[in-house]
Amino acid sequence: MDSRNVLIIYAVNVERKLNAAAHHTSEYQTKKLVLRRGQIFTLKVILNRPLQPQDELKVTFTSGQRDPPYMVELDPVTSYRSKGWQVKIAKQSGVEVILNVISAADAVVGRYKMRVNEYKAGVFYLLFNPWCSDDSVFMASEEERAEYILNDTGYMYMGFAKQIKEKPWTFGQFEKHILSCCFNLLFQLENNEMQNPVLVSRAICTMMCAANGGVLMGNWTGDYADGTAPYVWTSSVPILQQHYVTRMPVRYGQCWVFSGILTTALRAVGIPARSVTNFESAHDTEKNLTVDIYLDESGKTIPHLTKDSVWNFHVWTDAWMKRQDLPHGYDGWQVLDSTPQEISDGGFRTGPSPLTAIRQGLIQMKYDTTFVFTEVNGDKFIWLVKQNQEREKNILIAVETASIGKKISTKMVGENRREDITLQYKFPEGSPEERKVMAKASGKPSDDKLNSRTLNNSLQISVLQNSLELGAPIYLTITLKRKTATPQNVNISCSLNLQTYTGNKKTNLGVIQKTVQIHGQESRVFLTMDASYYIYKLGMVDDEMVIGGFIIAEIVDSGERVATDTTLCFLYSAFSVEMPSTGKVKQPLVITSKFTNTLPIPLTNIKFSVESLGLANMKSWEQETVPPGKTITFQMECTPVKAGPQKFIVKFISRQVKEVHAEKVVLISK
Repeated sequence: MDSRNVLIIYAVNVERKLNAAAHHTSEYQTKKLVLRRGQIFTLKVILNRPLQPQDELKVTFTSGQRDPPYMVELDPVTSYRSKGWQVKIAKQSGVEVILNVISAADAVVGRYKMRVNEYKAGVFYLLFNPWCSDDSVFMASEEERAEYILNDTGYMYMGFAKQIKEKPWTFGQFEKHILSCCFNLLFQLENNEMQNPVLVSRAICTMMCAANGGVLMGNWTGDYADGTAPYVWTSSVPILQQHYVTRMPVRYGQCWVFSGILTTALRAVGIPARSVTNFESAHDTEKNLTVDIYLDESGKTIPHLTKDSVWNFHVWTDAWMKRQDLPHGYDGWQVLDSTPQEISDGGFRTGPSPLTAIRQGLIQMKYDTTFVFTEVNGDKFIWLVKQNQEREKNILIAVETASIGKKISTKMVGENRREDITLQYKFPEGSPEERKVMAKASGKPSDDKLNSRTLNNSLQISVLQNSLELGAPIYLTITLKRKTATPQNVNISCSLNLQTYTGNKKTNLGVIQKTVQIHGQESRVFLTMDASYYIYKLGMVDDEMVIGGFIIAEIVDSGERVATDTTLCFLYSAFSVEMPSTGKVKQPLVITSKFTNTLPIPLTNIKFSVESLGLANMKSWEQETVPPGKTITFQMECTPVKAGPQKFIVKFISRQVKEVHAEKVVLISK
C-alpha cells in the first residue's frame, strides 16, 4: 500500500469551550474537557488527506482504575454504536472531519482516555447528567438544577429549632482539584459500579470520613490544637484541596462540615445534592425509637443511665436519584450522612436512604433507614430517678411525642432563604398518619399506653426564652398551666449546663430552686442566674456553646411532678463590615470591619478573615486580645481574581466569642 495513502491523524480538537457550554461545565477550573453523559459532544479531527469510504476511523474511549478497563470503540463508517454510545460524521470539509459523539445515558462516570486510531487525543471527565431524561439522576426543573448542581455557595442551618442561625457555606464544586479529588476517592469501585449513582454516592459518602481512610477527621472533644476547630471552616474547598495534595486526613470536622464536603463532592460529579439540617435530632443508642433521659431530683441528668442523646441540630446531605435497586416508589431525594456515627456494612456511613421510605416508616428499605427514621421521629421520655432506701425507682414525668425532628431545613431554590422540608420527611406531628407510621416502625400498636398515661397530668410546664444576649444574666420565664384555680405550692428545680450542640455537657452552671404559691389556671415563675456563672467558662473548649438544662416542677401536696428541658443560644453583639459594592479583577478591594467587646472579660486569640471564590485564597489577620469595652477596627485589603458577582464572607472569631460573620455580594468586573 502506498504510504502516502495511509490515513494519519494530525490533530483532534475537543472543542472545549463549545462542548463545556452545552454540557454546563464551563465553570470547572481544569484544562481538561468535562462532559456529562447521555449528551452529544463534538470533536474536530484533522487528517493528512480527505477521508475515503474504505478508511477506518476508530474512536476509542477507555475508563476505569481496574483491569480490564471499561472500553468503547466506535467507527462512524462501520460500527457507529457500542454500549449505548454513538458516533456520526456531522461534516466533512477537505482534511477536516467533525464528529458528533453521544455517550450512553448509563455510561461509567470518571476519567476517560480518548484515542482516534493511534492518535492519543487526551483525557476528559464524564459526569452524571441531571439534564438528560434517560440518566438516573435526571431532574426536570431548570431552577432546581441551577441550585442543586450549579450553585457553588449556600448556607448551613444551625442553632436550634426556636433560634435558627444561618452559616454561609462555600461549596466550590468547580474549584481547582475538586473534581480530581472526588474521582480519586472512588478507587474501590468496580468499573460497572461507576455507572450507578446509588453506589457512587454511597462510596463518596464513605470516603468523606477519615475513619474509613477518607478526607475528614471528626472531633467533638473541644480540643483542636493540632488542627482546625470545626466552627472555623466556611468552605469545602480548602478541605478537599488539602486532602488531594497531602492524601492525609484533614483535621477536624463536625456534622455540618461533613455535609458541606459531601454536598460539594456530589454536585462536582453531577449528582444533585442539598445540605439538610434536622433540629432536635435523636441519637437513639438503643434502637427502640425512644430517647430516654434520666434526671435526679434537682434536674441534673444521670450520665450512666442516659445513653440516648438529642442533638440541637444535625446536618446531612440529600442526593437526588432513581432507586432501580428497590421496588417502585423510592426515587427522588435520598439521605446520605458521612458524619461518623453508625457502622453500616463495615464502614461509617449512612444511606442512601429514600425520603419516601422514611416518611412511611418502611425502615427495612436500604440503606440504613432505621437510623435516619429515629433521628427525625421518636418520642422523648423524661424519667425521675428517686432514691428510696438504697433502691432507685424510675418515675416517668414527661413524654414528648412532638419534640424530635423539627424544622428540617435546607436552602430554598433560587433564594437566600431557608425552606422548611419537614413534611417531605414525615406526616404532620400528632396526625393519625404520623402515629400509624410510628406504630409500623416500632412494631407496637399506635394507642401505646405510655402516651395516654402522660396526658392526665394536671400540671403542664413550658419555658418562654430561647436566646440570651452574651454577657447578660440568664432569665427564664416558666409557664405553669393547670385545670384548677385553687392556690397550690409548687417546688421548682432548674439545673443548667454549658454544653455543645450534641448535648455534651462541659460544666454544670448550678441549680436554681424556688418554692412558689400559684393562683389561677396559668401562672408564670421567673428564675434568674447571674452572668458570672457562665461568662468565665466560655473559653473552656474550642466549640460554640449553648446553655441547656432541665426544669422539674412538683406540686407539694400531691407530689405530682412534671418536667421539661430548655436550650438557650447566645446572641452576639453587632459586627459591622463596610465594603464597596463593585470592584475590578486584580485591583485591591478594601474591607473595613469593626467589632466591640461588650463583655466584662477580654477576648483572646482573635482572628479576622475574608473568604470568597473570587479570591485566590482566604486572607486572615490575627490579634492577641480585645479588652472589655474596647472596639477594634480592622482594614483588610484583598485582590479579586474572578469576575462576576462574588460573595465575600467576613468573619470574626475568638476563644470566647466563637463566630460572628457578615456577608456581601460584590460585582467584580474585568
